[in-house]
Amino acid sequence: MSKHHRNRSWAPDPEPLPEGIGVIDDHTHMASVVPFAQEMDRQARERGQDPVPVRTVDQQLERARAVGVVGAIDVGCELPNLQTAVDLALAHPGVVHAALAIHPNEAVLHGHRGVPGPDGLPLQYQPWHEVSFEQALEEVARLARAYPDQVVAIGETGMDLFRTGQGAEEIQRQAFRDHIALAKELDLPMQIHDRDAHGQVIETLLEDGAPERTIFHSYSGDAQMAQVAAEHGWYLSFSGTVSYKGNEGIRQGLSVVGMDHIMVETDAPYLSPMPYRGRTNSPYMIPYTLRAMADALDRPLAQVAEATAATTRRVYGL
Repeated sequence: MSKHHRNRSWAPDPEPLPEGIGVIDDHTHMASVVPFAQEMDRQARERGQDPVPVRTVDQQLERARAVGVVGAIDVGCELPNLQTAVDLALAHPGVVHAALAIHPNEAVLHGHRGVPGPDGLPLQYQPWHEVSFEQALEEVARLARAYPDQVVAIGETGMDLFRTGQGAEEIQRQAFRDHIALAKELDLPMQIHDRDAHGQVIETLLEDGAPERTIFHSYSGDAQMAQVAAEHGWYLSFSGTVSYKGNEGIRQGLSVVGMDHIMVETDAPYLSPMPYRGRTNSPYMIPYTLRAMADALDRPLAQVAEATAATTRRVYGL
């Protein structure tokens, strides 16, 4: 289908998960789903397609609950979004929890220290990047201490060598180290963003000592990397990418790490599972990803859903 005719509407609701399991979306950005859907709507109208409804956070949660997804960890990883994630958790007690960090791509922009990466995109500084990285991380720490019932993790932190050039690699690594230290100081789990940086991320974790509960969000490694994770008791969280055709290595990682070390996530509004890749993602899409995980593991859907639910509750103390 040409880009002009690409379907921009929401994916249909999946078949509900078996009752009583209560799956949790391990990593999502629900506030960001709203502008993403607005853009899908704008593009659809521009091309004479049906309008795309814009769903509020409340509507997203309602939709998710209807298919057996009962909670979400909402991630604030830019300075202006930290409080947003906390506010969502405050507004939906027991349903939404927050993870906070300064994203690796943001870390190098604070203080205007960025270097263009292999993705070729120009650097785009925002007003909040005038604030130093140290001050931004201080705000992460302040909120985590002020809202212990709402903030259940430090994340997403890590390294991204697709967006950031070699000249800023060590700045990014130091920011990662600072987050590792904070997670350990606060005794919180840590969610890792790792893009084109597997070796560097693992090396840093081993050098500094990983937090007791370390999670690779939207796992993008292979079976070999999953073996390293298994040896150190790290957790792997799987997004819609586990369903993409070329990602056999990601699917192999599922079996290697074991059923008690896997979680499921959307990373909404991005990474919608097949066959809805490119559309707006939201927590209600979790059953599609769980189905892909169950197929890869050759296990019943209910068993995989139960395993992710139990692991997520255990790791974050929910």
